[in-house]
Amino acid sequence: MAVHTKFRLITYSQEIVDGQPIFVSSNCLPTKALKYEPAGHSFHSAALKLRGVQEEKNEADDKKVVDDKEQTYLPSDSYSSKSKKKSGTGDKQQDHYALLGLGHLRYLATEDQIRKSYRETALRFHPDKQAALLLAEETEAAKQAKKDEIESHFKAIQEAYEVLTDSVKRRIYDSTDEFDDEIPTDCAPQDFFKVFGPAFMRNGRWSVNQPIPTLGDDNTPLKEVDNFYNFWYSFKSWREFPHADEFDLEQAESRDHKRWMERQNAKLTEKARKEDYARIRTLVDNAYKRDPRISRRKEEEKAQKQRKKEAKFLAKKLQEEEAARIAEEEKQRKEEEERQAAEAALQQKKVKEKEKKLLRKERARLRTLSGPILSQRLLDISDDDVERLCMSLDIEQMRSLCENMEGRQVLLEQASVLRDALSSKKDEKTIKADEKTNQQNSNGSIKANGSASRSNVEKKEEKPWSKEEIDLLRKGMQKYPKGTSRRWEVISEYIGTGRSVEEIMKATKTVLLQKPDSSKAFDTFLEKRKPGAQSIESPLTTREELEGVSTPTPTPASTNNTEDSHSKNTDNQNSASANGVSSSSEQDVWSAVHERALVQALKAFPKETSQRWERVAAAVPGKTVNQCKKKFAMMKENFRNKKTAV
Repeated sequence: MAVHTKFRLITYSQEIVDGQPIFVSSNCLPTKALKYEPAGHSFHSAALKLRGVQEEKNEADDKKVVDDKEQTYLPSDSYSSKSKKKSGTGDKQQDHYALLGLGHLRYLATEDQIRKSYRETALRFHPDKQAALLLAEETEAAKQAKKDEIESHFKAIQEAYEVLTDSVKRRIYDSTDEFDDEIPTDCAPQDFFKVFGPAFMRNGRWSVNQPIPTLGDDNTPLKEVDNFYNFWYSFKSWREFPHADEFDLEQAESRDHKRWMERQNAKLTEKARKEDYARIRTLVDNAYKRDPRISRRKEEEKAQKQRKKEAKFLAKKLQEEEAARIAEEEKQRKEEEERQAAEAALQQKKVKEKEKKLLRKERARLRTLSGPILSQRLLDISDDDVERLCMSLDIEQMRSLCENMEGRQVLLEQASVLRDALSSKKDEKTIKADEKTNQQNSNGSIKANGSASRSNVEKKEEKPWSKEEIDLLRKGMQKYPKGTSRRWEVISEYIGTGRSVEEIMKATKTVLLQKPDSSKAFDTFLEKRKPGAQSIESPLTTREELEGVSTPTPTPASTNNTEDSHSKNTDNQNSASANGVSSSSEQDVWSAVHERALVQALKAFPKETSQRWERVAAAVPGKTVNQCKKKFAMMKENFRNKKTAV
């Protein structure tokens, strides 16, 4: 071992040099051996410094006796008091975690770790353990400064322990600790988990609910992905937001001043909290927008929606086709029913026409047989009696009567047969009248009990309103509007039918609000239709309508003439039907009466009326649908030409 001969500050005995064992003794008091004491080169350096041979090292070099796990800490703002007053002095604040040797754990450090580290650090930096550093100072002032520094350092360790063991103070301190608030905005699809995963883990330290769910990877089930985003969209933070411009509550002059300071501090804290929540929400929105798993699900939902839309459209199309097919079948069925009904009606019409023809023949036969009797005035039989028989007897009775009269050769006997038929007809009428009277008498006793109450009800029943009264009521309401003095009495006098005020007021709410029946529009049109200058027989007129008109009593000669004229008319109709050109040319001729009927029918049946032209053609006698349409087009063209000329 080499020994310095120039400065023999420590003498080495020959035993040490030769390696022989030696015995050392000391007169100092027994002390507890420290875990870390200057030894080796450190002790030699301290001895040289004590002798003044070696220059003093910087103050920073003396602080390197801490353990390797204690890291150099950076100054940061910390709040230790309840009023969030800054601890320490100056702008630079101490790092509590670094003082306790927990700089590598920081907010992840548990209470046991903090307590254990505090015990070790307090033993290491206790002022009684730093006496060796005081020996290195030469002057008393330097020693006092060094002592103050050691005591302040130990006090800082105690303050760090107090802050980190108090949950409220530690939360405030952790909230102001260094933290990266940056959030990623964009990334490549393949780098999504590398970019956003650390950002969520970094911000997860502020979550009230622990542990936080992880972002996962590309194979994470969608249920876990939804739970992850639901957690972050409902994120609750415990982070505090002390502001540099906050008021110190200890400096309040009064209670009101303190409350005002608290409100101002609460405003600043709330503003910072909203900004932090907006930052977290932006992070979650950016991640949700760029998450490849969410994008795939959206594409699948979009494709599924498109498939459902196409299936719905196809089902609707099939439904429409089915409805069209059913409608077509229904239409064909109705057409078939109408055709069958028309055939049945035509057949029935033919039967009726045949019966009518036979009936007319029998009537003519009866009139012919009764002609000599009427001419001789036998048994006071008149023309009215014969006509009454013709109208009251059916075809079988009339045929039997005629055969009975033909079987008698004497006119008087024929007259007696005719008289017997008249008397039997009168007896039948008398019997029917007696039966009706007896029935009324039998029902009279039953109706007698409720006649009184029913008469009262009938008195209360209002008389129905006629069309003339409704028109007068409508005109009266227009003539005497609201605000007229004694309006309803004036309208009652205007109508002039003895209607009371209550009936008129009720009619305004019921009768006037009723919509006109479109099914009776054609009947109303025929009622309001003005008769033409000359009557035109419609081809729809039946023989019964013509026979309803009273005709003079025909003589045998006139009867024959009638039948001859009827046969001639039939021949003329057949010839007209044979010559189609002449008949159609006659039908195309429009008289003033025809045109007036067409105009009135067009007014009565507007465009939206169902089967308009069929009704119009029915209202114009002797004209078909095509002829009415053609005439309407000609009238419209003439009107336009006149308007252009003007």
